[in-house]
Amino acid sequence: MTYPNRVEFQPKLFGVTDTFVFDFISALSSGETISTAVVTVSVYSGTDPAPSALVSGAAASSGTQVTQKLTGGLPGVIYIVLCTITTSLTRTLQLSAYLAIPTQSVP
Repeated sequence: MTYPNRVEFQPKLFGVTDTFVFDFISALSSGETISTAVVTVSVYSGTDPAPSALVSGAAASSGTQVTQKLTGGLPGVIYIVLCTITTSLTRTLQLSAYLAIPTQSVP
């Protein structure tokens, strides 16, 4: 599988809800804005029968950034979080990130 440009996400602790940010500043042309944003989650490694359950609510955009709350996840699983936007110039752009749920607490 090939994934689009990636951003870095820190591991998310099991049972914690965090907000994650995708910044499209490098991909947007001058004056171009984000019209719509959708975030999806799939499993990269490990087993989770319902990876889409990590997405909590709708993605929100402001300026060049898209934010998404992610919750749950299973310890030991690494997810691919994919943010797809449509721009004011009708372009479709994507950023992805790996998100690990550690089996132990991160110090």
